[in-house]
Amino acid sequence: MSFALSAYRAATGLLEPLAGGVLRARASKGKEDAARLGERLGRADRPRPEGPLVWLHGVSVGESLSLLPLVDALRTRRPRLNVLVTSGTVTSAELLAQRLPEGVIHQFAPVDAPGAARRFLAHWRPDLAVFVESELWPNLLSQARLRGVRLALVSARITEASAASWARAPGAARELLDAFDLVLPQDPASAERFERLGAKTGPQLNLKLVGGAPPTDSVALARFRELIGDRSVIAAVSTHPGEEPLIAAAFVEAAAGRRPLLIVAPRHPDRGVGVAEALQSSGLRTARRAAGEPLKGETDVYIADTLGELGLLLSVASVAVMGGSFVEGIGGHNPLEPARMGVAVVTGPHHFNAAAIYAEMFERVAAIEARDEAELGRHLTGLLDYPHIARRIGEAGLTYAEAQGAALDQAMALLEPLLPT
Repeated sequence: MSFALSAYRAATGLLEPLAGGVLRARASKGKEDAARLGERLGRADRPRPEGPLVWLHGVSVGESLSLLPLVDALRTRRPRLNVLVTSGTVTSAELLAQRLPEGVIHQFAPVDAPGAARRFLAHWRPDLAVFVESELWPNLLSQARLRGVRLALVSARITEASAASWARAPGAARELLDAFDLVLPQDPASAERFERLGAKTGPQLNLKLVGGAPPTDSVALARFRELIGDRSVIAAVSTHPGEEPLIAAAFVEAAAGRRPLLIVAPRHPDRGVGVAEALQSSGLRTARRAAGEPLKGETDVYIADTLGELGLLLSVASVAVMGGSFVEGIGGHNPLEPARMGVAVVTGPHHFNAAAIYAEMFERVAAIEARDEAELGRHLTGLLDYPHIARRIGEAGLTYAEAQGAALDQAMALLEPLLPT
């Protein structure tokens, strides 16, 4: 074992007794589920089912939801296979509770400390572990390998900054990447960076490009459409602090002489109260879905501060403004969810997390970019003035999204030899 990994293991072992207190402090701030802290320490809340088990892990909302097509593919090919999905955030756990098929187990991922990793692996005894994007946890990976667990890193992404950081400990990077039986990079840039660190990569797979449209409750949708009536709807989805006022100002400009509705779905629904207060101070009439406030004809902005209703919101929208792209440091969010609904996508300039996807969508006029508030206002005005253009952009996005499924079939063919017999 490299010196860097030995030092990491020793440090995490020394600090592990403090983990419980840190987790309780996070739970008091809503960053952990207080009732499930044991899972974060590797203590399962249910028995392991009999038979072979595959463990899938995605840390946050986007990574966790990207696992859903893989879950479906595994269960279709191996109906008797047990599937365990872990994630690391409260929001991802709540969404997975709504979206995972019956029989699939969810647990919070253990912290990467020696004891927690040992307890987790001793209990669940996975035959194959599949990590998504950039999850390189030294204790979990090394102990899984010692137990003979086959390992795959799929839809793997690494930034230039992360690659440079790992390059300062080349022995540790190579040792961790050598633990994987299969590495499927998300894009050409990530492939080059992983190979530079010593990984042997396979074909590209971006799980965020595959899958179906977000689910929608038909009864709730009929009621929602009745409340909206004939108003045009713009949905701002996965927004972050600082974005809602900017998007609302652009919306006000576009709404001149009309009565469209702006739906705002914050990335973190617990921000709903603050978002409402900020927009009300701008003179906009708001209603919050989580508070049960009614959506009326005079409502300017409907704040969808709930979980698991993206399909409902996009079903009534003609335009989706992607959050996380109008402020620096977030990197944007997956535009394929609105594209799968046939909704025209508008992104801000800061979308580096999905740069490859957007490059292909821009080329096909399946999405458009607004560099600032003024340009967003002009785009929204044009899409409201010419709804047929919004429809064409949405149709192009849907065509692009539907063409991405072949990559999952290729990935499953590579995963098949790693599955337990």
